[in-house]
Amino acid sequence: MIKVGIIGGSGYTGGELIRILLNHSKTEVDFVYSTTRAGKKVSTAHPDLLGLTELKFTGEVNLNVDVVFLCLGHGNSTKFLNENSFSESTRIIDLSNDFRLMEDSIINGRKFIYGLPELNKTAIEKSSCIANPGCFATAIQLALLPMAKANILNNQVHVNAVTGSTGAGVSPSGTTHFSWRNNNVSWYKPFTHQHLGEINESLKGLQENAGEIMFLPNRGNFTRGILVTAYTQFAGTEEEANQLYKDFYKDAEFTQVAEEPINLKQIVNTNQCHIHLHKHEDTLLITSAIDNLLKGASGQAVQNMNLMFGLKENEGLQLKAGVY
Repeated sequence: MIKVGIIGGSGYTGGELIRILLNHSKTEVDFVYSTTRAGKKVSTAHPDLLGLTELKFTGEVNLNVDVVFLCLGHGNSTKFLNENSFSESTRIIDLSNDFRLMEDSIINGRKFIYGLPELNKTAIEKSSCIANPGCFATAIQLALLPMAKANILNNQVHVNAVTGSTGAGVSPSGTTHFSWRNNNVSWYKPFTHQHLGEINESLKGLQENAGEIMFLPNRGNFTRGILVTAYTQFAGTEEEANQLYKDFYKDAEFTQVAEEPINLKQIVNTNQCHIHLHKHEDTLLITSAIDNLLKGASGQAVQNMNLMFGLKENEGLQLKAGVY
């Protein structure tokens, strides 16, 4: 059994990670670290786990676990690793944005590989440290990677994406308060979102002159999921676009190209990304959908763990959406 440690287990991503790992046939959760809830049952923070585990949060860290997941706020993973030296055999999977960019990928002699399996599967399998991609970054990259790989992402790309309130984290804020969020939609960080850095690095790694990404993120009045609509010029037919995407993702465990228009319900509570293509005159519309807490965070982190330990990629991740 793979002994797992979780740092920062009281948030949304920590909770989803615990849920997956408790039902993973090859893992044993060794500890769940929390400075604010040490000694309390994990189910006090995650009531959906009541009756499924007697685990308690701890304020102590086992530095010799097989793998540790860092579910900390952005900037805190660097601080934590500087203060805690895990054994050389411990694999590290970080869910913050601390190590996603190449210029930030090395800390204390450890090099982090960008953990998007559809792009870096071979490197992930050989790595001991993974920088898990951002949620918006995952959905947008999966929508655009096939075009960049084909060297045809030549024009400006307009991206509009809406995310559920869980994307803002468990700590309450003015824009996650029910009275504000319910029956409401708004944009934020127009054209400057922090995930653009990792998106551009991946796309330009495939196509150096890839077109500019004009990204407008939106807050949705629902709890989980991301729906991306991206459009750009495309000279081919819709059939050629579909073949391009199906060829690119033919070996992808969790990314599917749909024949019919897609919606959030079909991917929420799964590690899937569904993609749909629609051609209008000279414009290709690419729609992608993921669960921001699973394929956009904890599910993808476990997918990366599976690859690192030579397990089946879908181990513990055969989850079904509730579409009704």
